[in-house]
Amino acid sequence: MKYIKLSIIVIAAAMMTACGQKDKTNTTAPAGQEAQKAAPIVSVITAQAEDVDITNTFTSNIEAYATNNIVSQSAGRIASINAEVGQKVRKGQLLARMDDVNLAKTRMQYINDSTELARLTELYNIGAVAQADYDMAKLSLNMTKKTYYNLAENTYLRSPIDGVVTARNYDRGDMYSMTQPIFVVQQIQPVKMLINMSESLFPKVNTGMVFDIDVDSYPGETFKGKVNLIYPTISSTTHTFPVEVISENKDLRLRPGMFARVTANFGTNHNIVIPDVAVVKQQGSGEHFVYVLQPDNTVKYTLVELGKRLGNRYEIISGINEGDRIVTEGQVRLKDGVSVTVK
Repeated sequence: MKYIKLSIIVIAAAMMTACGQKDKTNTTAPAGQEAQKAAPIVSVITAQAEDVDITNTFTSNIEAYATNNIVSQSAGRIASINAEVGQKVRKGQLLARMDDVNLAKTRMQYINDSTELARLTELYNIGAVAQADYDMAKLSLNMTKKTYYNLAENTYLRSPIDGVVTARNYDRGDMYSMTQPIFVVQQIQPVKMLINMSESLFPKVNTGMVFDIDVDSYPGETFKGKVNLIYPTISSTTHTFPVEVISENKDLRLRPGMFARVTANFGTNHNIVIPDVAVVKQQGSGEHFVYVLQPDNTVKYTLVELGKRLGNRYEIISGINEGDRIVTEGQVRLKDGVSVTVK
């Protein structure tokens, strides 16, 4: 029993010694951690202002400057097709010819009416024809003339513009049914884009302003466009107004249907620019903030309004001043008013 009691005492003493050592460990470690947390190490930069372009980018689809549907006023047989899709055509160039039976009949009537009026004019001049008969002959000739030229225009179908044939819906010998145009001709020199601008930009945009145009088909290349039309009214629903931008497209690389981004430059602002790593987004909101180093080496939590993103930097609209020292590294351990060590 003596040996058993002695063993129990020894075991109890050992356990008390181990617990004492554990308590020492638990009491000294947090103190070290608190000492380490008391002065987080941070990096800072000095906020500086610079000129930042005031740009806005708008999206649009490229359109032909003009589009003409080539049709005849009446149904009929297509006698010939003289153009193909993709072909460049000139204004007045013959594209198709319809059956000309009615045109030939009207032409004969036009010739007969012209001859009859010439005969009656001679008789009228010597007083051998009444005024009413002479006037009736002139009226008949004018009506026949208009009918003839109208039929000729709708029999010999010509391009009204310089452009490119972008659609052909019939073949030679088909019966034109008036359901769709025989040809579609588009003018693609220049091309145009219609963009919708915010009403706040209405005083800033002017006819003749030059914009940059980027398309996915030519990455890394920028084309130039010019403001051609500014619509005079603003939508009460979207608070935007349309602006027509045209590009000369001399090399014909821009084509209708391409997706384009149009960038407008409205001058410059002199604002502060800081690295994006200095900006922290507040969780659960759209707000952004930075930590500003104070003279006593504490940091101040400061909300900022962001402007443009410039590569790996942000334009700052408001919140900080030029010369402020902004924390760029070590924000994870920071809170408002915490003392820091600057490396």
